Amino acid sequence: PLKQVQPKTVPKRFGTSQRKPREPQMPRSLIKDIFRHFAKMPVNRDAFTIVEKCSERYFKQLSSDLEAYSHHAGRKTVEAADLELLMRRQGLVTDKMPLHVLIERYLPLAYRKLLIPVAVCGNRVIPCE
Repeated sequence: PLKQVQPKTVPKRFGTSQRKPREPQMPRSLIKDIFRHFAKMPVNRDAFTIVEKCSERYFKQLSSDLEAYSHHAGRKTVEAADLELLMRRQGLVTDKMPLHVLIERYLPLAYRKLLIPVAVCGNRVIPCE
């Protein structure tokens, strides 16, 4: 008589995957474009890797500082006032150089329209707060 062959069962994996979760990163092309814009010259590959690491550390420090400011104020969300306070403590925003001047100087017009309130016809202010 023939014996029936039983299919092998594969044990199911429960729980989380074995991969370590990766931190989100800024796209390399964005960092390279920003750096090229301000450097106005070609960037060596070795120099670019250092710039990339420095920008990653800078944004980690920036986010942890903003988190500390909002936590100190008793909030769970970061607000624009926290960012302005951070930039003031870094010396980027002063009484002679307000945040709106920095926005007008360094950001393209599309972003300026989103960040700086502008009065338009019909007694409306864009962007609405």
